[in-house]
Formats: sequence, C-alpha cells, structure tokens
Amino acid sequence: MDIEEYFARISYRGSHSKPDLATMSDIFQHHIRAVPFENLSMHCGESIELNLEATYDKIVRKNRGGWCMENNHLLSWVLETLGYDVTLLGARVYVPELDSYPEEMDHLLLQVQLDGKSYIVDGGFGFAYQLWQPIELISGTDQPQTPGVFRFQEESGTWYLEKVKRKQCVLDPSTSTPQNVENEVCRRIYVFTLQPRAIEEFRGCNAHLQTAPDSLFVTKSLCSLQTADGIRVLVGWKLTEIKYNYRDNMDLVEIRTLADEEIEKTLKEKFNITLDKKLVPVNTSRFSLL
Repeated sequence: MDIEEYFARISYRGSHSKPDLATMSDIFQHHIRAVPFENLSMHCGESIELNLEATYDKIVRKNRGGWCMENNHLLSWVLETLGYDVTLLGARVYVPELDSYPEEMDHLLLQVQLDGKSYIVDGGFGFAYQLWQPIELISGTDQPQTPGVFRFQEESGTWYLEKVKRKQCVLDPSTSTPQNVENEVCRRIYVFTLQPRAIEEFRGCNAHLQTAPDSLFVTKSLCSLQTADGIRVLVGWKLTEIKYNYRDNMDLVEIRTLADEEIEKTLKEKFNITLDKKLVPVNTSRFSLL
C-alpha cells in the first residue's frame, strides 16, 4: 500500500506535509469525487471483504468504489499515514420507512482530533446525505455545505446527525420520489456514540448486510458518486443526477430508467467503473436514498 498511489487514484496533487484541517478537507473532497459509494460486488457474485489490503487493491488498483466499511477504513489508513489522530466509530443508520434506527450498528465512520477540536470524517455514506467536508463535532450548530445544512444534536452522550433538505425540481414528475420523502424538511441520517471501535467489531455487520433478506444492500444494487456540483446515483436500472442549489434553494433532479444494455456503458462513463463480472441489477425495496 502506497500513499502516493492512493493520491494518484483520487487525482490529489496538493501538499500533505502538514496534517491540518485544510489538507484533510482537500483530500476528503478528492476522495468522494473519485471513489464511488457502491455495493456492486454483491450483485456480481462477489463478496465484500473487510480487509484493508483487499480494500486498497479494490479501490486504488482496480478503480472501484466501496461501502462505508471499505471507504472509511481506507480513509482511516490514509489519515493515520499522514499523521492524523483517527478513531473508528460505529453508527446506526435511520430508516425513514420505519421511522426508527436499527438495534445494531451498521455504519462505520471516523473521528479525527485536530488542534483541540473533534471532527467527523465520513466518506462512506454516499447519495444525497454524503458530507462534502469534515464536520466539527458540536451540538446544535448548523454547518452549511454544498449538499445542504448538516447539524449534530447530542443527548446524554448520544449524537444524532441530520440534514436540512432543499426543495427539488424534478424534470419528469412521473419519476419523482415518494410524496412523504419529497415533503421532508429535515432527514435524520444516523445516531452514534464516541465509543472507540476496532475494525473487527464490524465483521458481523459486514456479513449481515450482504446476506440478510431485508438488507438495503441485498435488495438494491447501488452506485453513487459526488460531482463538482451534485451527485450521480444508479439504483438498479434508475439513474438519478442531481445539481445542488441550482436556483432559489432548490435542487435540480433528472431521473431516467436505463435498458440492460446501457448499464455497463453508464458505469464506465458516469462512475469510471469497469466490472470484472456481469452485474445483475436489482431494486426491490422502497427505501429512499434521496
């Protein structure tokens, strides 16, 4: 594993001699625009390994993406290599259709201590709830970013992350998101504590999310990538492209359904992904990602 090879993968050419907030933010931005959030291995008949060397080979050398336990595990190695103080944390992701959080943690994120402050670094959430910069761990303060306004709420040592949403202008109303999601003003994202975690604690979660019949990742083939001004998302055969804040606190949303023969070309052109094995798209759950 070579930090310079990783920098080439994300097209980062900036300085990294000083582990400061500006450097961390710049590297983070390059990562989320180069490395998709995706679970395509599962739908190509491959398993997702919770192994840093395997993740490095997949993302850096094979030009693939990954989910939270891959993206953030790799980012923890990158930041530690550069001299940052990094701690793994575990979160539980909010399920809007059930209006609840799961009982067991199902998301890996990072805490970075820097200059007397604490930041959450999460390059492995994807979709419209992906942070674009590290976010300071303070409760009750709006922290605006290009995707929207993020904020933490802390209650008795438990931290909640939420995002204030903009309105959406959907070019083809027949492809719009469900009405209850469309009318959301604020979306809860996940809940976590500051208890340090070891990567071994995520092995059960990594296996469960790949096999449980009701797992979002079993019921949907997913690929999302942050762009200069928005996001691209492929769920099953549905391609969604969003331009953030294109006018009057409104996001522009374009959705179209692809034919089977368009999938491979779209992955290459929109996400810079070439798969070794045949993808079998799936989109059978109602869980909203936007």
